[in-house]
Formats: sequence, structure tokens, C-alpha cells
Amino acid sequence: MGFKKRHNYKNLKIWKLGLEITNDISDILQEFPKHEKYDLSSQLSRCSVSMPSNIAEGSARTDKSFSHFLDISLGSSFELGTQLLVAYHRKYIKEKTLGILENKIEEFQRMTMGFQNGLN
Repeated sequence: MGFKKRHNYKNLKIWKLGLEITNDISDILQEFPKHEKYDLSSQLSRCSVSMPSNIAEGSARTDKSFSHFLDISLGSSFELGTQLLVAYHRKYIKEKTLGILENKIEEFQRMTMGFQNGLN
């Protein structure tokens, strides 16, 4: 029985960008109103953490299974984009911050889909 090569998630650009986005979200949450702690802040934190976490978890699996974890990571990135729009409309973040994060999320999505296509 041959061994299948696994991906080292720490070397993956998609994981590194996902982690960067997670840290960006953590930084902006410091400025959110306290009443959002268990609502929007929690949602933003959980889905941003889900992005690199699912890449890490999936990297230990077969390519087919890894692709499924990448789907989950992508879903979290789209969820994050929506939640950032909610935060912007509630005036918790500025338009410039929204734009920077949206650009990073779009880059993450493009890179992740490209990586995923290479697995299939």
C-alpha cells in the first residue's frame, strides 16, 4: 500500500492569507460595540477562523476530502464578506477598511478555487 503525499498547510499561500484575514478581523473587532460581543462580533470571528482552520484540517486528508474542506473554507469566506457588509452598514467599520478586507477575501477565494482545481 503506497502512502499519499499530504500537504503541509503552513507552506500553503491560501492558509497564510486566511490567517492574515483572521488576524485583520481580530484587530477590527477590538473597536466593535460591546453589545455585539455575542452577536456579529462572534460570527465574524468564527467564520474568519474557519477559513484557515479548514485548510489545515483538510491538508491531512486525501485530495478528494481536502477539496471538501476547501469548500467549507470558501463558504466561510463568503459568509465573512456578508457579515462585513452588515458591519459597514451598522457603521462599525469604515468604507476603506471594508474595501481592503473585501479585496483580501476575493484574493483568498480566487487562490483557493485555483488550488482546489489543481487537486481535482
